[in-house]
Amino acid sequence: MKHRSLGRTGIQVSPFALGAMMFSSFGNGDQQEVDAMVGRALDAGINLVDTADAYGESEEMLGRALRGRRDEVVLASKFGRPLDEDPNHRGGSRRWIMTAIENSLRRLGTDHLDLLQMHRPDPATDIQETLSALTDLVRSGKVRAIGTSDMPASEIVEAQWVARDRGLERFRTEQPHYSLLDRTVEREVLPVAERYGMGTIIWSPLASGMLTGRARRGQQSDLRRTQMFAALRDPRRIDAVEDLLALAQDSGLTLTHMALAFVIAHPGVSAAIIGPRTMEHLEDSLAAAEVELTDDVLDRIDEIVAPGTGVGRMDQEYSTPPILDPTLRRRSAGSRAAA
Repeated sequence: MKHRSLGRTGIQVSPFALGAMMFSSFGNGDQQEVDAMVGRALDAGINLVDTADAYGESEEMLGRALRGRRDEVVLASKFGRPLDEDPNHRGGSRRWIMTAIENSLRRLGTDHLDLLQMHRPDPATDIQETLSALTDLVRSGKVRAIGTSDMPASEIVEAQWVARDRGLERFRTEQPHYSLLDRTVEREVLPVAERYGMGTIIWSPLASGMLTGRARRGQQSDLRRTQMFAALRDPRRIDAVEDLLALAQDSGLTLTHMALAFVIAHPGVSAAIIGPRTMEHLEDSLAAAEVELTDDVLDRIDEIVAPGTGVGRMDQEYSTPPILDPTLRRRSAGSRAAA
């Protein structure tokens, strides 16, 4: 695989990143199979591996799979998602970040992370508080670079300005959702990331499996029975999948390969995360690494899902920025009574 720059960090990464979310009891809890998948991915040229503290046993299983090969990979993890009922075991506070990093390093069996990402924005915490703690981790050598995930463009800009004005380490990467079904990040997030020299690592380029062709009109697939993700049952998305599937077949491609090739073709994208549960899934994704889409195919994709638009939303996306909180948009009954 031809490597690319991860923004202006100086780090070179493969166009596909190995996502380890499925390396757990809710995905594939077989350590031998995980070891085999990790080894195969690294042998195929993948050097960026992404996980998170919220992915069950993923960090422990990945740490074991990387024994003896840790130095070959750019290892990325995340913090911030709730891990239990304790309200302080989440978010972007200094208190939690310092605890979360030590836990992740222990589980992964390493003394540093190449990239530590804030899993979702934390409206309850001042961004200066978060950046200050992350700056200390970079200066201590426990973290090489810091990034965000699903951060709106306006908050990316704010964080860059705070880092500049306060002399703090700035976010070097962003991990947004981007796929054939949701191109909304083309409007602001990808251009803003490019403007600030940030690398972008795309999550769920296959739209939680919808772009594998397993979700078809009039058929009850295993994906559509999944209760966690209502988007998998959205008829608008299924209609778009049918059109994209026909285009892929006309172009001599599988839908999976067309979807992955589309995402990494964007000049603002550093890498796309593939999250295999089985070796078969991994091999299929690896085969897309050499696929290049013609201008004609790209034009026809634009006709199905126009640039900068999307068909529905992924349920896992961050969709509640503070301005949408009802208590900030209109007065509560209590405040009216006090007035």
